[in-house]
Amino acid sequence: MRSKELSVLSSAEPVEAGFDFGERSVFTVDVEEWFQVGAFENTICREDWSDLESRVVYQTHKVLELLTKHGVTGTFFCLGWVAERSPELLREIHAAGHELACHGSDHKRLFTMSSDNFFEDVRIAKQKIEDASGVSVIGYRAPSFSLTPETWWVYDSLEKLGFRYSSSVYPLKTDHYGMPDAPTRPFWPIGAGRVLEVPLSVCRSLGRRWPASGGGYFRLLPYAIGKGLLDRSIKQNKVPGVFYMHPWEMDPEQPFRADAPALSRFRHYTGQGRMAAKVGKLCDSRKWGSMTDVFAPLLRGSLEGEGK
Repeated sequence: MRSKELSVLSSAEPVEAGFDFGERSVFTVDVEEWFQVGAFENTICREDWSDLESRVVYQTHKVLELLTKHGVTGTFFCLGWVAERSPELLREIHAAGHELACHGSDHKRLFTMSSDNFFEDVRIAKQKIEDASGVSVIGYRAPSFSLTPETWWVYDSLEKLGFRYSSSVYPLKTDHYGMPDAPTRPFWPIGAGRVLEVPLSVCRSLGRRWPASGGGYFRLLPYAIGKGLLDRSIKQNKVPGVFYMHPWEMDPEQPFRADAPALSRFRHYTGQGRMAAKVGKLCDSRKWGSMTDVFAPLLRGSLEGEGK
């Protein structure tokens, strides 16, 4: 696995070390239903999704209200599944000043699809998001950060579909995802290609890389540790931080799945009641922007009429 990772990374073109990114970090939100998470994929069947309580509109409204209160704009990576069922939600996200981007159709991990299946999955999702919102979509994030050396072909598909950047690589190894040898700074996976990869934030300590991008780690850890990891990442890597969260992480009233494994329940439900206050505090701790706000100088080709 590691030799394959090093092989595909050998063709990558990193952003020059002295590039000035400015002061802003990137705030991102992965818009999906509470029951579409990887933690429940062996508990809740996809065929049952339509019968479950939908809370994504309510949850995303809470996120939008919080970000408006703190004067933060960011990028919302939306599932095509959500765009099809709640098109007005995407229009509200756009109207609030945020960038809309693509998270795939229905949260299938990349390694479960062939290249042809992936192309159709993302083509359809992109179209649904654009139809719902009326704006062009140029950004992509793989469900569960499932981009691996074995699925490096996704960049060719993304370029053909008109995407300009991806934020799908977590440059560390966990039990669910990660590429431990991937660059910690933005890079072009295919040297001369037009798709920029913006990896999630990690920091180095005690001889290894640690997650510093938010999500479950930020929710589970004390605020000072979560913020400290992000600050350390920005200082060490000399790049903007990339923070991510999900709307369901701020909703302690969502349905409780007692039939899920204990570890999955712990990862999913712990800290939801404290998440809004922690995110608000983080919003006030630094300047934020969307992916295209922060990385526009690196995106190859004209951005006129695209993005936000």
